[in-house]
Amino acid sequence: MTILATVVVLGVLIFVHELGHFGAAKAVGIEVQRFSIGLGPKVFGVRWGETEYVFSAIPLGGYVKMGGMDDEVLERVEGGSEDVPRREPKDSDYDAKPIWARTFVISAGVIMNMIFAFVTYAFVFAQWGIPEPVTTRIGAVVESLLPVGTETLATLEPGSRIVRIGDREVTRWSDVSEELLGAPAGPVSIEFLDPSRRMEIDLPEERSDRVSLARSLNAWIEAGVGATIPGSPADRALLEPGDRITAVGGRPVGNWFDLVAEIETHPGERVEITLEREGRELIRAVVPDTEEEERDGITVEVGRIGVFPPAGEMVYSEVSLGEAVLAGYGETAAVTGMILGFLRDLVTGNISPRSMGSIVTIGEASGQAAQAGFDQFLRFMALFSINLAVLNLLPIPVLDGGHLVFLGIEAVRGGRGLTIEQRLRWSNVGFLIIVGIMLWALGNDFLRLFGL
Repeated sequence: MTILATVVVLGVLIFVHELGHFGAAKAVGIEVQRFSIGLGPKVFGVRWGETEYVFSAIPLGGYVKMGGMDDEVLERVEGGSEDVPRREPKDSDYDAKPIWARTFVISAGVIMNMIFAFVTYAFVFAQWGIPEPVTTRIGAVVESLLPVGTETLATLEPGSRIVRIGDREVTRWSDVSEELLGAPAGPVSIEFLDPSRRMEIDLPEERSDRVSLARSLNAWIEAGVGATIPGSPADRALLEPGDRITAVGGRPVGNWFDLVAEIETHPGERVEITLEREGRELIRAVVPDTEEEERDGITVEVGRIGVFPPAGEMVYSEVSLGEAVLAGYGETAAVTGMILGFLRDLVTGNISPRSMGSIVTIGEASGQAAQAGFDQFLRFMALFSINLAVLNLLPIPVLDGGHLVFLGIEAVRGGRGLTIEQRLRWSNVGFLIIVGIMLWALGNDFLRLFGL
């Protein structure tokens, strides 16, 4: 299952990416000589018109070979196996096209990956609905977000279960949010499962205050492990999905928010985590990474161990096509921001380079997503498509971002770009950088597999 899922993920997303380059090249009149899935020597291929469509030996990428596009560079770096003779330039050559056309062609792969992610998310939401937790239990209250007239909510204890807001019975978290956002302004009563507990708040008039009120209440999430980031402190400490965490440093934790709060107080310090796994109590030692955060205008150091919360019991709410499209856009934007934030923290040192994973990590994640169901597998493909798009924009020669840098230099210099020899030299440097990153990530995965 894992191998098949990995092949599907990589094959589909590489095809989508290269299809973007291919379609854009055709659209601006550039000759496409080869469309390859994979790098290295050709394994199988067919010719249709001017283009040879091939599968190559190394299934870790792909390329579109265009007429006049630095053939020497492509042959040495991107896996072509044939010598390309010098020939007279043609109007259909890549280098003969204006900068805007070449920029469009180079950017098209990334654009296609982003479109694929957006369409996939929208399809999942339209087909299955939007997931939401089946709970009305309070996990935490953010007191600073409570508007005037609702301050009494700060007295709520974690675990309190709301059963009615005003005249409406609530059975899921979306019911709670809808009432807080949409009920008429003024006094409203909130009833809880505990019949002795009842309170009244004053719903504000302003929409911004209503949004702040809804954001102040967080749904209950169990203190446990939904997934770990490869190479993270939690991963190195052998925490596993499904673990239920009961204490941190000897202090009991009742829910996810308690867990996060306790971990945050131990940046860079060894701390013991008590957990339950398949009916057994285990203790794992972990050293949280240190991250800096801005809180109330002050930079503070907090601990992070690299775990995602468990999903808990979820229900899918049916939505219209328009709502699915909007949700797909929102998810695409959110995931893009998350990946950019990860790269930023990696560069600044807030995240350890040990968190980088290779094809082994991709394979494990693909297999887990496939086992979780077709909808989750599609969502993973969308996430990885965005990841592929962002990484391809890094300004490293041989990647799309490197080509865009070359085009930017040409534009700044008034149409006078780098020579083929210069581009070849920088492309060789970029190739070595990519190989180094891949070897580092692979090493991280092997260390992780051996518990190091």
